[in-house]
Amino acid sequence: MVRATWPDPHPQGSTRQTIEQVWQYFCHLATLARVAYLCQIGQHAGMGTPLISIVIPYKQRLDNVRMVFASLAEQTLDRARFEVVVGAIGYDHRYLRLCQEYARRLDIATVMVERPWNTSHARNIALRQASGDVVVLLDADVMLPPRCLESMHRRYFADGTARCVIGQLIGYDNFSTTEAVAAAPFSRHRAVLARLDATTGLREDPRWRFEPVTLPWTMVWTGFVAISGDVVRRHGVYFDEDFCGWGAEDQEWGYRIAATNTPILLGTDLCGLHLPHARDAEINFAAFATNKARFLAKWPRPDVELFRASDSWVANREIGALRAEVSTALDGEGQSLGVARGTANGVDVLVVGLALDEAGEPVEDVLDPGTPRQVTPLIGLALPYADGDLAECRVLPRVLRLSERFRNMVLAEAARVARRVETPSPSGS
Repeated sequence: MVRATWPDPHPQGSTRQTIEQVWQYFCHLATLARVAYLCQIGQHAGMGTPLISIVIPYKQRLDNVRMVFASLAEQTLDRARFEVVVGAIGYDHRYLRLCQEYARRLDIATVMVERPWNTSHARNIALRQASGDVVVLLDADVMLPPRCLESMHRRYFADGTARCVIGQLIGYDNFSTTEAVAAAPFSRHRAVLARLDATTGLREDPRWRFEPVTLPWTMVWTGFVAISGDVVRRHGVYFDEDFCGWGAEDQEWGYRIAATNTPILLGTDLCGLHLPHARDAEINFAAFATNKARFLAKWPRPDVELFRASDSWVANREIGALRAEVSTALDGEGQSLGVARGTANGVDVLVVGLALDEAGEPVEDVLDPGTPRQVTPLIGLALPYADGDLAECRVLPRVLRLSERFRNMVLAEAARVARRVETPSPSGS
C-alpha cells in the first residue's frame, strides 16, 4: 500500500510552469501505479498470512535502505513467507524506483504520508498494515545475515509461544557524531554478513555483555527486535507518537510490552549489521533526556525513576538494592514510598518520603485537607517537574533512612524542582 501527497495539479505561475508541474504530477502518478502493481504481483505470489512482517520506518536514507533490501532479498527463508512493510514519511520518487527494482524479489508494501519526521508515527503506520505471525522491527540502516529470519523463527517463534526477542546491533555507536558517510557497495557488506552468519556466541553488542538484566525493557532498542504479532494486535501495543526525536520511545514501548507479561529476551546468535550514517550525538542525547522525562511523567514508578535518573546499566544494576532500601525505610506491611504535590498552609508544596498504603494513598495527612493533590509512587530520585517549578519541597525523615547515594539523589532532585527545600534533622530519622 502506498499513500502520498501529490503536487498541486493547478499551480500558480506561467503557462510553461503549469505544464511542467502537471506533467510531473502525472509522472508521479504513473510511477506510483507501477510500484503498486508490482507489489501486488509479489503479494499474490505469497498468498495467505506471512510468517514474518518486517516493519521499517523510512525517510531520506536511500543508500542505507537499498542495502537493507539487498540483505532481505538474500534471506534463506522463502520470500513468500515474509513481507516488508515500510512506513515512509515524505514523498520520495527515488525510493519508489527502488521498490520497483525489488518488487519481484521482495513483497514490499509502503504506507507513505506527508508530515514532519516522527519515528513512532512511521513505525505505527507500518505496524497497522503488518499481518505476520511475527513482527520484526528493523531500522532503515540495519542489514540481516542470510539465515537470520529462518533461524530466528525456528528458534523463538515456531512453537507459538508469545515472546519479544532483541537482536544485537553490530557496529552501532550512539555516542559519536558523524557528519557524512560514503556508501559502501553491497559486496563489502555481504562479506561481513557471511561472517556474522557463521559465528556463534557473538557478544559484540554491549547489552549482551551486561549482567544481570533485571529490567529487560531497558534493553529494547528498536533497531532490531522481533515480537509475536498477536501481542501487538491483541494489546494494542503501538508507539507513543508524543515522543519526538531520538531515544526512549523504544524503552517506553518495551515497558508496555513487559506489562503484558510477554517475556523479553536477548536473542542468542541473532544479530543485524548497523550501517553508519550522519548523526549528531549532542542533539540526540538532548532529545533522549526530554523523552526520558516524558516516560517518567507517563509511568511514575521507581524502576522508571531510576532509569530516568541514571541509565539502563545503572538501573539494572541497582534496582534490587533500591527496592530493598525502600522496604527497610518503611514502617508498615504493604506500604510504598511516594510523593505528593498540593498545598500546605496555602503554599504550593511537594512532599517527598510519604508512606503510601496498598491503595496508593498517603497514610499521613501532610497537605491542606480537601484541596486538590497529586500523589505518585515515586521515591524522589527523579521527578516529573521542571526546574524551580514548586515553591517548596518538604523531605520527610524516611528519606534519611536510604543509603548515602540514594539519599543524596533525592535531596539534589528536591533542590532542582523547588525554590526552597525543608529537610529533617538527622535525629528525626
